[in-house]
Amino acid sequence: MSESHYLAGLDLAGRRVVVVGGGTVAQRRLPRLVSSGARVEVISPSVTPSVEAMATSGQVGWHERPYADGDLEGAWYVLCCTSSRSVNEAVSAEAERRHVFCVRADEGAAGTAVTPATGNHDGLLVGVLAGGAFRRSAAVRDGLLSALRAGAVPVAGTRPHGVALVGGGPGDPDLITVRGRRLLGLADVVVADHLAPGALLEELDPSVTVIDAAKLPYGRAASQDAINELLISHAREGRFVVRLKGGDPYVFGRGFEELLACAAADVPVTVVPGVTSAFGVPAVAGVPVTHRGVAHEVVVVSGHVPPGHPTSLVDWQALAALKGTLVLLMAVERAGAIVAALLEGGRAPDTPAAVIQEGTTANQRVVKSTLDKLADEVVAQGIRPPAIIVIGSVAALGG
Repeated sequence: MSESHYLAGLDLAGRRVVVVGGGTVAQRRLPRLVSSGARVEVISPSVTPSVEAMATSGQVGWHERPYADGDLEGAWYVLCCTSSRSVNEAVSAEAERRHVFCVRADEGAAGTAVTPATGNHDGLLVGVLAGGAFRRSAAVRDGLLSALRAGAVPVAGTRPHGVALVGGGPGDPDLITVRGRRLLGLADVVVADHLAPGALLEELDPSVTVIDAAKLPYGRAASQDAINELLISHAREGRFVVRLKGGDPYVFGRGFEELLACAAADVPVTVVPGVTSAFGVPAVAGVPVTHRGVAHEVVVVSGHVPPGHPTSLVDWQALAALKGTLVLLMAVERAGAIVAALLEGGRAPDTPAAVIQEGTTANQRVVKSTLDKLADEVVAQGIRPPAIIVIGSVAALGG
């Protein structure tokens, strides 16, 4: 079927939009209507829990009753989303009489408007119509968005400037956020940490300047002041700088230090959160950091300095008294001292523990143990950074 609809953008902000039906079809359509600023009213005897939550929060109005003739008075746009053909026909008939454009979710050709497959990219709203063949239009939309996000399709517009602090995720390059990957593709300069996914750097255009600011565990390290100066100097010279970090920039990543340095130098900063290794690595390894009836708390702890060290800010005695999950980062070299502190503080020796090395990558290793044997297992198995240690009952789940 050829596509003959006229594709137009409707300004629905502040205007009444009626959605008849409150099932899963309506649930999928409502978020974009709400984000358009429309005054959305749902008419349905019952709705899904998600639609009810939107009504409770005031995002939409809900008339808890069946549709009745006259409900479309004052509407600018109508969507028929019920499972009843007769109701949808009655709604579309009233819409026709009132000269209101109407979408029929059950039979697109019977309405006076159709909903395109849509997606957002960098201030653009991409819409695709395919004569009612939604799977086809969705596939084309996804292809266009992928090409746009990869930079394969040039888009004129305002280039970003300043510095972007981008969390690259726990290791697998596919786990960077969509926004993070987009900004990385626009960078003139990338200042990358050792734990940033290396495969992302291979995708960069050869013209991009890549600076290794590696902070190798317990080895050579670029001075934080030097890194701050790199970000500021390149940004002041008009280059868009991406500071690419592993995990999330603000989870033991010194991201806020870099933001403060840039702010003091009047360099604008965009923060792009990432999937933190504290949660992402255990999840991929089959270890949930919380589970109903097993753990009601999860605490993420830096093992950068051992218990008892003058600079330590961790109350190990308090942590030992907890019954939930402890996730330790940068703790491999301090595992023995940490285990001793937890046992001394009263944590049960048989508390399950798991160590995940190089999580989410092809080199991932998982070692299951108990708290009293954890330090010995780390040595015996040759565990080396980067590795995440999980202590708590959840470490015994998932086999």
